[in-house]
Amino acid sequence: MDYYNLISLGGILGLMLCAWAFSTNRRNINYRLIFFGLTLQGLIAIFIFKIPAGSKFFLLLNEVVLQILNSANAGSQFVFGRLALAPGESNAAGETSLGFILAFQAFPTIIFFSALISILYYLNIMPVIIRSLAYVFTKLMKISGAESLVAASNIFVGIESALTVKPHLKEMTASEFCTILSVGMATVASNVLALYVLFLKKPFPTIAGHLISASLLSAPAALIMSKLILPEESTPKTLGQHIKPHYEKDKNLLEAIINGAHSGIKMIVGIVALLIAVLGLVSLCDLFLGFITDQLTLSLGIPLDVSLKGISGYLFYPLTLLMGIPWEEAGIISAILGERLIVTEVVAYQDLAFALEQNLLQPGRSVVIASYALCGFAHLPSMAIFVGGICALAPEKRTVITQVALRALIAATLACFMTGAIAGVFYTNDLYLLGLN
Repeated sequence: MDYYNLISLGGILGLMLCAWAFSTNRRNINYRLIFFGLTLQGLIAIFIFKIPAGSKFFLLLNEVVLQILNSANAGSQFVFGRLALAPGESNAAGETSLGFILAFQAFPTIIFFSALISILYYLNIMPVIIRSLAYVFTKLMKISGAESLVAASNIFVGIESALTVKPHLKEMTASEFCTILSVGMATVASNVLALYVLFLKKPFPTIAGHLISASLLSAPAALIMSKLILPEESTPKTLGQHIKPHYEKDKNLLEAIINGAHSGIKMIVGIVALLIAVLGLVSLCDLFLGFITDQLTLSLGIPLDVSLKGISGYLFYPLTLLMGIPWEEAGIISAILGERLIVTEVVAYQDLAFALEQNLLQPGRSVVIASYALCGFAHLPSMAIFVGGICALAPEKRTVITQVALRALIAATLACFMTGAIAGVFYTNDLYLLGLN
């Protein structure tokens, strides 16, 4: 274990101490959850990074995802023609790509993956996997069955995971709601994960496998951070119980495909609306902040970035070093991590890919840790979506949900960084797991 691996190991403790500092009741902390949460993360990371069979399985998953993405592109190229061709590609008619266009090359994969996940639900494959993971969380960590079910569901889906515990929402405690929000924002939906793979698969060929492992690692990390920040002070109704997911099964396979595709379209509309609104508002704020930047630069003689993304980058710089990012690349990575808080992980992953393509970052430790740390919906727009969605399902709990929302965002952000630190602990300069050998 080298110097930076040790920093990442210490960073895990440092990040948990940050969560402990925000805790509402340090006497009620569930240390059993912390122990088994860290154990699960360690076992997953060892399997991927250290065990040869695990590494091979990891690369197999990566290849499966890439092949599925290629299948998804067939539909988008038929509909959109050369607009759907990625840079450097050409189709059977000899037409070449017009360059990267987010709407035509990336978003259609969300529709495809939504339909695919819907098929897996219809075939009862996904419910079995989710219930198995939920059982492990419930038994090992001594948390409620509802929390476990949402945590397991969020490894594969997004805001819709709250529907699996809809009958139990009205009886949930503040700590349970904090956990549901934290896990939701610390993980990503499978259909959106495909979008990030498209951004990075060229400079980082095994990114799909890394993002799958990041999603697995972030669920226990979110449980740890949530219960550190807002420990349970009462007895949840489903404590220790293994509950079944609540969802409406489609009547046939065709209906599953149609409903899945429609869900993907709704998600695309939501993402597009967020990007247009948030990026526009950020640009407006930065116009005002730009005046302040010019004045400070003139008076101090030091170039400063007082934009929203710049401020967030400064805020996350110490945490970036804590994860084990080498100091010479910490400035770039902290800026990318900081902008995720404001303009979503979609933009952050694009900028990470751009930094790689422009040789601002070298493939290796920093990029792997950043990829893991960015793999989550831990940003302000997502907090609004999750709070609004869960309030719609449990309007009588609106006050409780809104009160814990900001703490949940902090927990989710620390959980994502914890996942990055875990990757940093077990990272080696093995080009095999980067797909660059």
